[in-house]
Amino acid sequence: MARFLITSAIPYINGIKHLGNLVGSQLPADLYARYQRARGHEVMFLCATDEHGTPAELAAAKAGKPVADYCAEMHEVQAGIAKGFGLSFDHFGRSSSPQNHALTQHFAGKLAEQGLIREVTEKQVYSHADGRFLPDRYIEGTCPNCGYERARGDQCEECTKQLDPTDLIDPRSAISGSTDLEVRETKHLYLCQSQLKDQLDDWINSKSDWPVLTTSIAKKWLHDGDGLQDRGITRDLDWGVPVKKGDADWPGMDGKVFYVWFDAPIEYIAASREWADANGKTDADWQRWWRTDKGAEDVKYVQFMGKDNVPFHTLSFPATILGSGEPWKMVDHLKSFNYLNYDGGQFSTSQGRGVFMDQALEILPADYWRWWLLSHAPESSDSEFTWENFQQSVNKDLADVLGNFVSRITKFCRSKYGEAVPAGNDYGEAEQALIDEISTRVTAYEGHMAAMDVRKSAQELRAIWVAGNEYLQSVAPWSVFKTDPDQAAAQVRLGLNLIRLYAVLSAPFIPDATKRLLAALQTEDRSWPDDVAAALSALPAGHAFTVPEVLFAKITDEQREEWQERFSGTRD
Repeated sequence: MARFLITSAIPYINGIKHLGNLVGSQLPADLYARYQRARGHEVMFLCATDEHGTPAELAAAKAGKPVADYCAEMHEVQAGIAKGFGLSFDHFGRSSSPQNHALTQHFAGKLAEQGLIREVTEKQVYSHADGRFLPDRYIEGTCPNCGYERARGDQCEECTKQLDPTDLIDPRSAISGSTDLEVRETKHLYLCQSQLKDQLDDWINSKSDWPVLTTSIAKKWLHDGDGLQDRGITRDLDWGVPVKKGDADWPGMDGKVFYVWFDAPIEYIAASREWADANGKTDADWQRWWRTDKGAEDVKYVQFMGKDNVPFHTLSFPATILGSGEPWKMVDHLKSFNYLNYDGGQFSTSQGRGVFMDQALEILPADYWRWWLLSHAPESSDSEFTWENFQQSVNKDLADVLGNFVSRITKFCRSKYGEAVPAGNDYGEAEQALIDEISTRVTAYEGHMAAMDVRKSAQELRAIWVAGNEYLQSVAPWSVFKTDPDQAAAQVRLGLNLIRLYAVLSAPFIPDATKRLLAALQTEDRSWPDDVAAALSALPAGHAFTVPEVLFAKITDEQREEWQERFSGTRD
């Protein structure tokens, strides 16, 4: 049994996320976690809400609520939606937790001990209209590198160049739109990332199996222009982790908090501590996942995220870990994703464009979305959601291929043999040929899943479903029954066992359908088909079953047109 630590990029607390966010991190991470559990491995799957920084403050102000209350409410909302999508987190934490406060302050203290934090008196933008210093991401302007007119003061989303607010052309407040800005002096702490450049470079070079997307972004930040820059880790805000050096006050830093990019990744570790505290566990129980001196040396740590989060997870968070001088577990594999676009444009949380997670669950069960998103995951390039493609994929893959197979074999068996697996002949040549084909495909499926090739995994799973349909079409038990009921019984027996096999193999993709199929087959047997021949005899003659309700209803043209119209604008 191997051990897998799996983390998904933690979503901002300010509002409900769209389907592009879901497929860019949480959903493929869940796929991988479910697969590794199904193979009998020990998994710790962690996520959380990212609750600090100006986005939280502004969203709370807009909602007319204290920021702590707003964050607590939205955490419950996001946790509920995650549950609705079947995301199987071992713990869904909060970056505002006491555990994350303590760990963030601990890391800052350790980095200071290592000489990797320096004080800088810097010029920061103050907005008279807003009555506050503006964090980098709340200053917008034109990017001096590519000319994008809505570049943020920390990074241009268009060309990904790291920026300072003073680099922007024609800067304005993203809060009020005011250009009445003044540059004032303020004192902040900087993490000396530049001192760790060679260590980070060597570490990234050792990751030969990482996606090209991941390493190319990291290398760009490391080497383009002046290379990796030191980065501010404090802000003049009210809401956040108070600046401390471990347990001690930090002279000159009264009233300041740590910058959200510094504390948010530390929440991955803190979430495991929250898990331990919530479940009556000891420090040793969470440290065995994170401390290589306390049991984590045999853990494989995998992160999932969209490409916009790659710089923080390949450089900034590793700089925090390496710089601490302590034996913390570093990420082994970082699976990054491109963007999912929406119907000719971009999904946008800020602009309310696209389908959001709560809306998706209102119109269709989670498995419909899980299947489409994963089978169209934006791995090698950006991909696009269109209602036509969604309808076509659901109807063909889920309804016609999988659902139709289940319906045909269970209803035929009920009509000819009753609601129990029929006895009859042994499996013959046609059955052995199918077993051989599925054995080969299951091995390929396992390889793709282990490699985190999401689309290839979906394609192989669908091919396994198709093989069963082709077998049924070929042997035609409804015709064989007329002349040789015992032979038809063997074919039906194989078909019913195929349903159980499909349920087990499909569980990482469509877990609700798996539950319904196993319930209809009146079995709890989720054992992985290491031996396909044995798996296709798991339900013996005489084993009772019921015919399930329609597994997947087809999406009608009327529904598609209605939803296309409903989601053509922006969310209120």
